[in-house]
Amino acid sequence: MKRRLLCVLVTVCLLMFSLQVVVLAADAPAKLPNVVILATGGTIAGSGATTTTTVGYTAATMPVDNLINGVPELKNVANVTGEQISQIASENMTNKVWLKLAKRVSELLASDNVDGIVITHGTDTIEETAYFLNLVVKSDKPVVVVGAMRPPTAMSADGAMNLYNSVILAGSKEAVGKGVLVCMNDVINGARDVTKTNTALLDTFRAPELGYLGYMQDSKPHFYKESTRRHTTNSEFDVTNMTELPRVDIVYGYENNTRVGLDAFVAAGAKGIVHAGVGDGSLFTEVKEGLIDAQKKGVVIVRSSRVGNGIIARNGEANDDQLHFVASDTLNAQKARILLMLALTKTSDPTEIQRMFWEY
Repeated sequence: MKRRLLCVLVTVCLLMFSLQVVVLAADAPAKLPNVVILATGGTIAGSGATTTTTVGYTAATMPVDNLINGVPELKNVANVTGEQISQIASENMTNKVWLKLAKRVSELLASDNVDGIVITHGTDTIEETAYFLNLVVKSDKPVVVVGAMRPPTAMSADGAMNLYNSVILAGSKEAVGKGVLVCMNDVINGARDVTKTNTALLDTFRAPELGYLGYMQDSKPHFYKESTRRHTTNSEFDVTNMTELPRVDIVYGYENNTRVGLDAFVAAGAKGIVHAGVGDGSLFTEVKEGLIDAQKKGVVIVRSSRVGNGIIARNGEANDDQLHFVASDTLNAQKARILLMLALTKTSDPTEIQRMFWEY
């Protein structure tokens, strides 16, 4: 009888202890994600002469530690550390910085102690850096590229909230596997389709035809769609051991065009040319002749458009099959250039490169 009573008492004590552990666990704060901020410069790290200076300011003056310390709320949403990759205005972005950035992102994401990456960046080429990383980063963990349209010294500066939202997004489970993202002005965009649509407005970053992926609201990401194109872990491109990228230049289409610029690019050693044609990638007669001559010399030709929206119809405004040209699908000229650079690290066969443009 005593033994049975003792067993009952032990069982009750164990149950009470277990219940207390459960209650304590429920009350314990959730573990914060580990997010690394890689800074490259840009307006988000800039400074102006006055609080009303929103043009004519100096970009890339503030180091990454100052950026982090300037948003103390970050400590409530993530364990944040920072590294300075470069300190430039993004119009000065280079392939060398891209390769350095891509390798460091991949190194960090390979660690179990890193849950996501935020990259602070100038807005002028933010879409290009994001798309490049979208094609070469080998991880499903979130990578978020963020910038600002106003420097931190300006009234109603947008950088602090953009950075706060981006850190939350980079540390979220919702962003896993979505590819590289651009997060500004409470909007989440995919790297492939986002573009800068206005020189100065805060809502400049849009995907005009294919739309936002989601929104940041109440410190949470809300996704409504995702890209169907290959990216990150599903990409065939790898820059791990690369020290340079093939030269690819862009030729712009316009009335009364000539082949002078095109020929200069070819003479300078371009391995590929993206032609940003009028309309559906149409070609001015003289420029078309120059493109044909370049292709015969082994230069890969991609037809894009200066319009900025829509699919470039293969064999539409040019007989691409006969001329061995590549159609850019919906990629604008600057992103077509990035995909072509990476494609040229694998092959110079226009048929195979066309396959890549359909898939990425």
